[in-house]
Amino acid sequence: MNETNVAQDSAALSDAEVVALSDVDGMAATTYTDAGIFELEMQRIFGRAWIFVGHNSQIPNVGDYQRSRIGKHELLLVRDTRQQVRVLMNACTHRGTQLCAQANGNAARFVCPYHAWSFGLDGALSAVPGLDAYPDDVKPGAAHLALKAVARSDNYRGFIFASLASVGESLEQFLGPMTAAIDNLIDRAPNRSIQMQGGNFRVRYAGNWKLHHENANDTVHPGFVHKSSVDTARAASTTQVYVDGGQTVNMMAANGFSRREWDGIELHGFANGHSFMGGFYKSGILAQRKDDLVANEYRAILERAQGKEAAEAILGMDRFNNLVWPNLSINAQFHQIRVVHPISVNETEIQGFCFRLDGAPDAIFHRAVRFLGTLVSPASMIFSDDLEIFERVQRGLETAQLQRSNSTRGAHLDTEPESGTWWRSSCASELPLRVQSRAWRRWMCAEVSE
Repeated sequence: MNETNVAQDSAALSDAEVVALSDVDGMAATTYTDAGIFELEMQRIFGRAWIFVGHNSQIPNVGDYQRSRIGKHELLLVRDTRQQVRVLMNACTHRGTQLCAQANGNAARFVCPYHAWSFGLDGALSAVPGLDAYPDDVKPGAAHLALKAVARSDNYRGFIFASLASVGESLEQFLGPMTAAIDNLIDRAPNRSIQMQGGNFRVRYAGNWKLHHENANDTVHPGFVHKSSVDTARAASTTQVYVDGGQTVNMMAANGFSRREWDGIELHGFANGHSFMGGFYKSGILAQRKDDLVANEYRAILERAQGKEAAEAILGMDRFNNLVWPNLSINAQFHQIRVVHPISVNETEIQGFCFRLDGAPDAIFHRAVRFLGTLVSPASMIFSDDLEIFERVQRGLETAQLQRSNSTRGAHLDTEPESGTWWRSSCASELPLRVQSRAWRRWMCAEVSE
């Protein structure tokens, strides 16, 4: 595939240099610290791959809009008058001013706050104050002055992705086996419909964007990084009545698995950088207890709606952190997603969202909201540990004492069957890092291999 929409840069890395930086045994330290490499990532990864930008339920009605982003580009997701979803650049075509500052809302048109140029929901220029002072080619409807749209946008079952490259593989080809995670999230709704609700959390850390996904399916760090919350959960009184049925305590305690238990968690990785791990919530209300009245009511509703066998298969998918590289994490069974937004080489923003399953009891949604708060909020006793570690890793790499990170753990057990899947089940492997490194290499080369 020929490179498209990537600025010509005399300082761009050669393919040989890209390969040298992205050995599967560990990424070079400069890939986390060099501002030039970050800019090339924004051009070649976030400028060419399919990037998750939003969900249909965020803009259900004509005129609804939602701000989003791809890398350093700010976007507007808009539902136009024909009920089509538009993915437009949030920048006026007069002077480049940020067009819309509100996170979301409903509008009949977009008016630039600088010189009041107006644009329709389809991005077309609709009005210019003092039009007689402009050249003849500045006029309503002028194609070259319409809001710029992304080169391609598509959705998989309501999950909206966009690409700044005009050619490339289809969205479903890019997602590959990870469509199963989206399918499972939606199929958990008795009505097979989900709504992004419950608000969202937004946090930033002073570290490179790659650190989040590299950590998400690392099964060694929880017992060390999250020791304080594990100890707090274990010290909690077993007779105390909790407002959330013990859900938060169970979530914090679960990170305290033994080495043998973590070694029993299977990891799956794919050649395009995606990965997931098996579930590890084995007790409490997140583990489908038979005495859980809420879960039993929900299961009964799901069985009536979709059949007992289908419900069993849907609820039986036990995965954690389905990572769609480079920027999305899906936790289907807890009705959550997490989105990674690179800001600069050493600053990253993470957003967390949860979903309401249409037809499910309200208590199921309340558990999803609680899960989001416990795991992703700025006050999270779990996520705050991860953010601190990301920043310590970044500071360590920036000292240039380490030339290359090490991701060799479990490499001798990686298996590659005909399906293109790598997996392990007998040690705490760094397999997810290795498949992410392969994906980084693929997209960072001048031409993307098919």
